[in-house]
Amino acid sequence: MVDTLTPAQRSERMSRIRSGNTKPEVLLRLALHRLGFRFRLHGRHLPGRPDIVLPKYKMAVFVHGCFWHRHAGCKVATTPKSNTEFWLEKFDRNVARDSRVIEELEGAGWRVIVAWECELDSPAKAAAYACEIAGRVRRIGAA
Repeated sequence: MVDTLTPAQRSERMSRIRSGNTKPEVLLRLALHRLGFRFRLHGRHLPGRPDIVLPKYKMAVFVHGCFWHRHAGCKVATTPKSNTEFWLEKFDRNVARDSRVIEELEGAGWRVIVAWECELDSPAKAAAYACEIAGRVRRIGAA
């Protein structure tokens, strides 16, 4: 498919893509809040600015988009047909950055959870994932 936009128009559109408060992120936050968790958003003081920070449990949650962060085996994690080399390099950089950030956080004693967009595409799935997080928190308390 041919791109019908000029580079300036494409740049303008891409600049409007939101990085925070995405639907999967909001669904997970609502589910965690219903379970009684209190958290901080977009921890600016932490590497990678986790989407959800549970400071009481020293836990950081990233809600990754399957396309941008290359969720293995996910149908959303496709590679655009045009400018393929650029996109592959960009995706590789994103994945490398994600790995580096997780290592930094774990090295500082934080527990890191990565939730994928496709795992949180409905309120029911988000509630189930929030219960998984609650289970991990309980295991931390028991340890």
